[in-house]
Amino acid sequence: MSAIRRKFGEDYQVVNTSQGTTFSAPAAKRKRQRFVEKNGRCNVQHGNLGGETSRYLSDLFTTLVDLKWRWNLFIFLLTYTVAWLIMASMWWIIAYIRGDLNHGHDPSYTPCVANVYNFPSAFLFFIETEATIGYGYRYITEKCPEGIILFLFQSLLGSIVDAFLIGCMFIKMSQPKKRAETLMFSQDAVISQRDGKLCLMFRVGNLRNSHMVSAQIRCKLIKSRQTPEGEFLPLDQRELDVGFGTGADQLFLVSPLTICHEINPKSPFFDLSQRSLVSEQFEIVVILEGIVETTGMTCQARTSYTEDEVLWGHRFLPVMSLEEGFFRVDYSQFHNTFEVPTPLLSVKEQEEKASLLSPPPVAALSPLPGDTQGRRERIFSLDGVSHAEERRRPSKLQSMSSRNGKEGLKASGAPSTERASSTGDLPLRIQRLGSITSPGEGEERLQLKAIKVSLETFSQCPGELEPHRLPLMPTAKTGPVPGPSLNPLPMGGSRPEDNLPAKLRRMNADR
Repeated sequence: MSAIRRKFGEDYQVVNTSQGTTFSAPAAKRKRQRFVEKNGRCNVQHGNLGGETSRYLSDLFTTLVDLKWRWNLFIFLLTYTVAWLIMASMWWIIAYIRGDLNHGHDPSYTPCVANVYNFPSAFLFFIETEATIGYGYRYITEKCPEGIILFLFQSLLGSIVDAFLIGCMFIKMSQPKKRAETLMFSQDAVISQRDGKLCLMFRVGNLRNSHMVSAQIRCKLIKSRQTPEGEFLPLDQRELDVGFGTGADQLFLVSPLTICHEINPKSPFFDLSQRSLVSEQFEIVVILEGIVETTGMTCQARTSYTEDEVLWGHRFLPVMSLEEGFFRVDYSQFHNTFEVPTPLLSVKEQEEKASLLSPPPVAALSPLPGDTQGRRERIFSLDGVSHAEERRRPSKLQSMSSRNGKEGLKASGAPSTERASSTGDLPLRIQRLGSITSPGEGEERLQLKAIKVSLETFSQCPGELEPHRLPLMPTAKTGPVPGPSLNPLPMGGSRPEDNLPAKLRRMNADR
């Protein structure tokens, strides 16, 4: 393994571990302009600001902190040097105006600052005062009020300069940017199946033993697109779901973790396949944020993956192993992947293919608007129940119903003159009722009940009406029968139609 590393470098990849471990040198990748570099630096420069540059001076402290270290050190040294020279010049000017330079060695003369004869001695006095060294050889006398005022101004100005520059250097040194150097991202992202779903995955790791408190990860897809209205959006940003709804984006980063983005209809990669991946142009920006445990400051680490850094049909090698009493992480396998069986089609194509192979659901057949025959068969069934309802009955009830139907057919074997067996023998009013198209099931049942009653009334023969008739005819002994009078059925060869009301006889004659 070490020989292979020396030959191909540290970026070798395991491409297949099922048939045997095979190593291959990384292929030459085409250069492409990146929005975010692999080290997290944003490749964006601001130009043509015009008069907006004054905004940087309004926030001078942040401007100094954002500068590079070489510029910070240069400004630090330049500020102190200029301040020292200016203040030393002011002390020399006071001594020159008062004439202390000409009477420097006269013991009877009281100067403003003792033992200041020239500019170097004035500069030394300022340094001793500013740094509070106090050698005791140079000092201010009480006969120099302008020197006392300058001394107060020097003390205030020195405190302000010290607070500004030292604070700026302290903030820059304590910035958690270097903490991001110990947060690792895998060199490539992979696309393979996990739990039966196609997923985009990459790996993150923490090299330090100190934890990242409240670590959270986010992903952005950078891709240019054009709206339906014709507007072109360069570098349009879209969010990639890495478990925001389930809490999977909150990381406990004590060992390397594999971050997973499920490719579903809501994903921007819903129609991405292995073939279309070659011609796509996009960039995935990964942002890892957390609080540094030792300093309590927020740290952010960034990286990005272009389309040529996304490997289709690969999976990361495991890096965790159980040792005696602890878990060991092998970071030498952190970036390595191996091939796994993965569908070459996109999720959208897979769903369309599955929908074509699966049989369509059988829909319940409903009668057409003009299908009056089927509706009449449902209404005028043998026992007043539709065939669909009869099929939903238990088998025992169905057999009983069929037996009753056969008996009814045997009983109705009389001549057509004695029993009406079709709707043609019914009055016209009842025929219209049977042909009414009802909008609902409940109305059909009501009509069915009404028609069934009418059928029973008009289909009974004289032999069946005889037992249910009231006392036949009033006699001299019994007297008139109370209630509505009923005409007796004729005896002998008279027809039953002759006993119907006149209106019904005329309706039958018209037919």
